[in-house]
Amino acid sequence: MTRDNSPETVAELDRLDKAVRAAPAGDTTAQIALWRQTTALEHWFFIARGSADRPRPYAVAAEQGPMICLYSSAARANEAARALGLLDSEDGAAPLFGVPMPTAIDYVASFGQTGVVGVALDHPRLGHHIPLTNLGLLKGWIEGVGR
Repeated sequence: MTRDNSPETVAELDRLDKAVRAAPAGDTTAQIALWRQTTALEHWFFIARGSADRPRPYAVAAEQGPMICLYSSAARANEAARALGLLDSEDGAAPLFGVPMPTAIDYVASFGQTGVVGVALDHPRLGHHIPLTNLGLLKGWIEGVGR
């Protein structure tokens, strides 16, 4: 398994989650900071669905359409898999995989071809989401565009 993200980076997401929830309607400053912090993660983690040799990320059915669930840490992905009843039926383990950044952005974006419309962060714990069309903005932040 890929090494987990630093606890400090993940804890900052929790702080920013509180700021988003406390922000006045229409103020996106905290949301932008939350997603910028998400791009600072070394890996994005996913709950694996399908076969072990070709896993695909778990997605939720949202009103807007299917959203891939990305997790800020392996620990949070494991916690979500247990809460959502997505443990492996044979060994009871949470099937997880990690994708390094910024490759993870392109990986998630590729699912737009299959009808996925967005990505949800740390579902069901945080649950903030963005449309796949905004992933280019996140990638631009990593590459230093729009800083």
